[in-house]
Amino acid sequence: MKLPDQREQADAEPLFPDMSRRRKIGVLTFHKCINYGSYWQARCLVEGLRREGFDAELIDHHSDRVARAEARCALQPMLPVRSARDQMHGYAAKIRKFLGACARLPLSPPVPLERPEEIGDYDAIVVGSDEVWNLSHPWYGGARAFYGDGVETPRLIAYAGSFGSYSCHWGLDEYWTGLLKGFDALSVRDRNSYWLVNGTTGREPPLVLDPCLQFADLIDAEPSDGEPYALVYGHSFPKWLVARVIRWAQAHGLRLCSVGYHNDFADEQLLEAGPLEFARLMRGARAVITTYFHGCVFALLNRKPFAAAVTDYRRNKVSDLAATLTMPARIVGEATPQRTFDRLLDREPPPRVFERIAEAREQSRDYLRAALA
Repeated sequence: MKLPDQREQADAEPLFPDMSRRRKIGVLTFHKCINYGSYWQARCLVEGLRREGFDAELIDHHSDRVARAEARCALQPMLPVRSARDQMHGYAAKIRKFLGACARLPLSPPVPLERPEEIGDYDAIVVGSDEVWNLSHPWYGGARAFYGDGVETPRLIAYAGSFGSYSCHWGLDEYWTGLLKGFDALSVRDRNSYWLVNGTTGREPPLVLDPCLQFADLIDAEPSDGEPYALVYGHSFPKWLVARVIRWAQAHGLRLCSVGYHNDFADEQLLEAGPLEFARLMRGARAVITTYFHGCVFALLNRKPFAAAVTDYRRNKVSDLAATLTMPARIVGEATPQRTFDRLLDREPPPRVFERIAEAREQSRDYLRAALA
């Protein structure tokens, strides 16, 4: 289901309708991650910019080291618990679907991740969204390209950049701080990232929407067919949450379908689902139970009831999204009563949440207009 203002969004005037030529924009982000949110935020940002009148493409950075790490994580997402052989087949099919979907995106010629100096000529480069500045990321952490080091462009812009699990309390050294100061325009996706940028550079970056919410109408998936179901997205769910989910699902006679990851408590394992299938499954779900940031995002853009449990790695992103959109009750914990949990999965978020998304969408559009001027 589309948000109320998405038709107006799709019909809105382009950011720069009077451009004498289409300016070339490179988008530098995590477009090759075997992760539904990473794929969709990259696709929405680049396609959103193209719709706004720009000649935008994803900068197709590559690293053998990163590719191996992505494959290992995708095949064994729950280490130290190893995937069973039948799970490995499903995860391998998922990887193939991601690679095929990524290959169909608007991509630049390949560029070594470690040599950002080889990035081609662009009128502007947009870094983000995703946790592009997360120095604690297990394989992208410390990749200088995402901080603009070595990137030659007339205008360097950050859209919805995030430090992910890297806490604002840890600060940044002079090297990374100096690189952030070199951006012509900075915006962030969460308050943890705001405080890191503000505390190190003195700048006040606006808080903007993740591209999946900013350009939500571009995710126009048909709902999946079949019996009613609730979608489980994430893994390593705590026992207290599993017990509440099962009790709620049994009371409603709903199947629990786990997408992308194996969860023993689910009735159906959809490990092989690619990013397009993920969007359809989110579109058709009765409710969503997740530990992921983009699990919350897709529930919102489809107006689905949902509940989220935070993990240490995703605490900053998930908790801040809930606070920013005035829906903190959607974050559940062990002390959350069953009746409260049931109510969250029976009711979509209230109208004020979608009003806040509409306001944030306008603010994000204003940022892009100014940053790309």
